[in-house]
Amino acid sequence: MAKIDKLKEEIGWLKIIFAILIATDISLVAWLVQNYGKASQLLLIVCAIGVLLVTVAIVWINKIAYRKIDELEEL
Repeated sequence: MAKIDKLKEEIGWLKIIFAILIATDISLVAWLVQNYGKASQLLLIVCAIGVLLVTVAIVWINKIAYRKIDELEEL
């Protein structure tokens, strides 16, 4: 497999992971907003930490994808 094809495939997988993480992040934030008054403090804290971790993962995947795109431009 040529290097350009490999990079395109990696970028495709990163797009899928990115989309899943975005959907997860939106779902967690929506749950947090809907259940703010009803849920226990521990559950709210765990959800907030989850949102933070998923958001960090989104930024990390985004940086990796942009590096791959830059690498693709150089070929």
